[in-house]
Amino acid sequence: MKLRIAWIGKTKTPAIESLTAEYLKRLERYTAAEPLQLPSEAALLKQLEKSRVTLVLLDARGRQLSSEQLAEFLQQHQDRGTPELLFAVGGPDGFSGAARQRAAFQLSLGKMTLPHELARVILLEQLYRGFTILKGHPYHLGH
Repeated sequence: MKLRIAWIGKTKTPAIESLTAEYLKRLERYTAAEPLQLPSEAALLKQLEKSRVTLVLLDARGRQLSSEQLAEFLQQHQDRGTPELLFAVGGPDGFSGAARQRAAFQLSLGKMTLPHELARVILLEQLYRGFTILKGHPYHLGH
């Protein structure tokens, strides 16, 4: 299963770029992971037309999962043979109703409001953590 992590807008902070690259590198140990910087939501929706992809939107109205539940979500998609999961982080204004309707799943990182660039890093870290849980790696337990 391939992962694509998309975000709307340019990255403004070098630290965010560095952390994004670090977690993408870590994810590559477990699965193919590709970053996708997009100028707009319309560009995201166009990407969906080009391939057979399962869209997961980060949205405050989405379902909150524990790290273990996210790992189970990833495992279920691997078991189903999902070819590609596209996790999308919106811009400062979030996503439209049309984008939310197109999503197979909406994921919330919690009730707190996060800057969208930081949400991307948290998502990447949690995806990495999910794969370490599935592989029994001690990262999740802090060892």
